[in-house]
Amino acid sequence: MTRRAIGFGICAAIALAVVPATPTLAEDAKVAKLGHGFADTHPRSAAMKYFAEEVAKATGGSVKVDVFGNSAIGSEEKMLMALQSGTIDLYMGALAPIATHEKELQIFDVPFLFATDAEAAEVLDSPQGKRLLDNLADMNIHGLVWAGGAFRNLSNSKHPVASLADMKGLKVRVMQSPMALASFKALGMNAVPMAFTEVYTALETRALDGYEHPFVDMYANKMFEVQKYLTASNHVYTPVALLASKRFYDSLTPDQQNAIQAAAEKTRTFQREAELRDAAEALKKLEAEGMEATVMPPAELDAIRKAIEPVVAKNKDVIGNEFVDQFYAEIAKHRK
Repeated sequence: MTRRAIGFGICAAIALAVVPATPTLAEDAKVAKLGHGFADTHPRSAAMKYFAEEVAKATGGSVKVDVFGNSAIGSEEKMLMALQSGTIDLYMGALAPIATHEKELQIFDVPFLFATDAEAAEVLDSPQGKRLLDNLADMNIHGLVWAGGAFRNLSNSKHPVASLADMKGLKVRVMQSPMALASFKALGMNAVPMAFTEVYTALETRALDGYEHPFVDMYANKMFEVQKYLTASNHVYTPVALLASKRFYDSLTPDQQNAIQAAAEKTRTFQREAELRDAAEALKKLEAEGMEATVMPPAELDAIRKAIEPVVAKNKDVIGNEFVDQFYAEIAKHRK
């Protein structure tokens, strides 16, 4: 080797020693695991992919979100438990599994609480909605946003339902919550709690007459194969939230926390728009598959609300009288 080559080699070695190597994204990024229970075709699944992209952009690549959908890492209940312990970092879904602990969340079991999707979004984004998310702190959960939600509607295989009288006698699967069971029984229906995995077969064999679910889920689960009549009742609005484990959230820098919050708020807008768009399309598809859709007349809705008033009054004590009054006051303010 020539003296010139040796000198060049020494200089290069010194330069490499003095100038630190640029870290790669894989070495530098904090990786967060996000779980949800929705299929890849669901608008909420698309929203979580959007959220992951927004987090990467907003944090300059310092936080990377790996999304596990379709209940790949457990049921909603198991994911919420994992979120509390910090074994998963982020979750998007319903909060019903923890409503027995945070009783104020049972407000969403109240039938006909909201009149429209827009009203629900406004109230969820209000101080009352934020209070519900903030209250999760005692469970080691940081609430980012109410990310979306959908109205539940009724279907059955026996006859069109356009009135309170039409509901009587129908054997219907409902959510496994005391208020849902009591409300449907107050309307004269035979309310049956049942694991969702068993519902399709029960409808197919006519062990059940009907069930209730958002339009998107009805179509995704091919309920048009075993159900003929659909009623746009909008009887319960079930919101979903985007949450972080306290362990993960506290490990972030203030700038990263702000960036993730901003990404969550952008995702909320994306998700709500996608859900409304897909719900309208799902209704059209259900009708195209042969389901007959009926809109419940306002006068009948008033009769239904009156019939379930005793159920709501009985459960008000469980949820918290003061909170229920404040929540209804918030709804009334936005309704004006």
